[in-house]
Amino acid sequence: MAVYLVRRTLWLVPVLVGVTFLVFLTMHLAPGDPVKIMLGPRANNETIARVRTELGLDRPLPVQYVSWLSRVLTGDWGRSIQLRRRVLPLVTSRFASTALLGVTALLLASLGGIGAGIGAAFKRHTGWDRLFTFFAIIGFSIPVFWLGLILQFVFGVRLGWLPTSGMVSSIGGGGIGDMTYHLILPVLALAAEPMALIARMTRSSMLEVIQEDYIRTARSKGLTENVVLLKHALRNAFVPILTVIGMQLGFVFAGSVFVEAIFSWPGIGNLIVNGILARDFPIVQGSILLIALSYVLINLIVDVSYAYVTPLLRYE
Repeated sequence: MAVYLVRRTLWLVPVLVGVTFLVFLTMHLAPGDPVKIMLGPRANNETIARVRTELGLDRPLPVQYVSWLSRVLTGDWGRSIQLRRRVLPLVTSRFASTALLGVTALLLASLGGIGAGIGAAFKRHTGWDRLFTFFAIIGFSIPVFWLGLILQFVFGVRLGWLPTSGMVSSIGGGGIGDMTYHLILPVLALAAEPMALIARMTRSSMLEVIQEDYIRTARSKGLTENVVLLKHALRNAFVPILTVIGMQLGFVFAGSVFVEAIFSWPGIGNLIVNGILARDFPIVQGSILLIALSYVLINLIVDVSYAYVTPLLRYE
């Protein structure tokens, strides 16, 4: 296990370097000049050239990339061109808000998807199974931004039951209850598609497992259906389910960009969108680097957890 962890950790280095290179290259090759956007249309050429030199944007792209990457390794992620603030504390504070939204949505999707998938597997070819298939198809088909707008309009605008924007109320808010109240709609919008995918995978895995001989043996011993379900069937079917849950982290981060824009959630998705529009290279690069680092670490944790979920798996 120790050798496997070291080997997988070393593999994270080229993955992260590749991500930073692609993001850096894409941002610099896209049209638009961040200095002109920052200074406005009335700035003269001398001022533009001076600011570009101060920011180091007049140097060749390979030099800029190596310089930025070397600073990142020392903890200096640069300063925002637009906001004039240090990038690292800015992106970490915004990432905390996105993590709250994403983890809550993924937890809801996992619990709801696993529960629905188990029920559909044990009630296969019944009305419950057909109803499950219908809602799973809807969950796959509805884009996250469209579902967010519908939830916002129905429950926020027409019914007035839930807030439609922000993380806390502007007046008299800020407590856990108020934050939970604001979480409901964006979490529902973000959790719909992962829940459908996890539920389908759970149903498929459980249908394969419950046909095995050891399940029939467990039932013949007089074990209750709950024990057979949770201790024998679900544990052996959990590896592909766990894989899907880990992979959905990428969807949660991608979908959070739309959800945060719709619900004005102060997370890293909003920060990336504003950074792209303003051509703020350090903000976009730092944000995506932090997301990529989180994603690869979560996938590493998922891989290692296989050995604990299924003892037959061992890493060398």
